[in-house]
Amino acid sequence: MNVVRLVKKAKKGNKEALLQLIMAEKATYYKLALTYMENTHDAMDALDEMIVVLYEKIDQLQKEEAFYSWSKTILVNNCRALLRKQKKLVFIDEWETKNEREPRDDLTSDPYRSSEQLMDIQVSFEHLNAHQKEAIQLKYFHDLDYETIATMTNVSIGTVKSRVFHGLKKLREHYGGEVDETS
Repeated sequence: MNVVRLVKKAKKGNKEALLQLIMAEKATYYKLALTYMENTHDAMDALDEMIVVLYEKIDQLQKEEAFYSWSKTILVNNCRALLRKQKKLVFIDEWETKNEREPRDDLTSDPYRSSEQLMDIQVSFEHLNAHQKEAIQLKYFHDLDYETIATMTNVSIGTVKSRVFHGLKKLREHYGGEVDETS
């Protein structure tokens, strides 16, 4: 698939070309949205919003080869906007059912990971601040490089590295993993 050629066609109004670009990475988009939204329905809403924005703003993309990083940035921004809209009081009984409703097996490449282990991961992330959690998820669940994460989250590469480093350090300290005593 020639991304540059398809993006040029999409810029000229070819909806089929845009659809091909999106469908080629649909699983990656879905996993990314699910990481932020934590449920299928909201993840699909974020994806729908991303597609609308891509269609409306594809002509603003300067470098055709940057389509996927650009579209993922749009998706992350849509997820964040939806989360801001959803911010509301959550009662204890709603919290318990929220944590029980969907196993997130599709966030990892290991199909044999048990739901108990996934719950451990979710619980461990409660010890991180939102920025550290986001950086670690993008780095290790989505295998994105620091530069891409920096672009997507609109911070410097150094900030992303710091968030990952301090988040992992916090997790190691909390769960008794190896901590470098020399620093």
